[in-house]
Amino acid sequence: MQQIIGTFQDVKVLVFGDVMLDQYWWGKVDRISPEAPVPIVSFERKSIVAGGAANVASNIAGLGATPILVGVIGNDEEGNLLSGQLVKLDISVENLVKAELRPTIIKTRIIANNQQIVRLDRETRDDLDPNLASLVEKKLSELIKDADIVLISDYAKGAVTFELAKWLIAETRKNGKIILVDPKGKDYSKYKNASILTPNQKEALDAAGFDDSIDSVRASGEKLLTEFNFDNLLITRGENGMALFSKNTETRYLETVARNVFDVTGAGDTVISTLAVALGAGTSLYEACKLANIAAGIVVEKLGTSAISKGDLDRAVSLL
Repeated sequence: MQQIIGTFQDVKVLVFGDVMLDQYWWGKVDRISPEAPVPIVSFERKSIVAGGAANVASNIAGLGATPILVGVIGNDEEGNLLSGQLVKLDISVENLVKAELRPTIIKTRIIANNQQIVRLDRETRDDLDPNLASLVEKKLSELIKDADIVLISDYAKGAVTFELAKWLIAETRKNGKIILVDPKGKDYSKYKNASILTPNQKEALDAAGFDDSIDSVRASGEKLLTEFNFDNLLITRGENGMALFSKNTETRYLETVARNVFDVTGAGDTVISTLAVALGAGTSLYEACKLANIAAGIVVEKLGTSAISKGDLDRAVSLL
């Protein structure tokens, strides 16, 4: 696996999805408000990181590969902050479409005593208007040929419309390339014919209409794989690892490698990012899943949205 990590710098990944800004307000709690039974947070500092599809791009860049990020931001202060954060990571912002009437998505998490107290979201979930969707499609059409692999990061905030998802999957397959999707919602029809889908266990069970049990994981995986004609389906299962479903192949399970699960924020982004880069570098799907599993085990040991780094992954692999 270390040999394949050494070739990550040659990989280009086209990333499309809901980009957002993750903001953290850090402080301490030592008393309860007399006005209501809520903790009083004594503010100390704040920090920002790229979130959503932008965090996927951050993970890809952290692995040494080149992300080609396409998404929509608002013509606002948060959009400028997000762009600045991406530039610091050497991620191009030239393919981010600025919308005048659509604000940049921002998630603000208040952290006290190393615990998340509350999250405040400012967002819109409406689909992109036809003009914005047309601009996004034009950019994607121009960039597919430059990418080794394509990735959709859907956070159900309106960027990944049904029409854009179907078009991009068909266009990518027509170009003979792999397309991975991190899905949202219960209706997976817009992802039909994707190469690989990476839902977490709850998402997969909800989409398949099953309750939470060991047998339901297998049943949901097999149902979704067949019903929507995916080549592969990787269900992430938290502390239970991963389950990989593929056409005409027995289900394969991977045990988790996390030592201490501290915060699962962004773990799904790390999984699909590592998977995409490893596949783009030419490794087998199962080996790519093993690397993604190791990468996820690293980021869940950190607090807040955190991107994997090539150095961290290389060190973790060397210890196996």
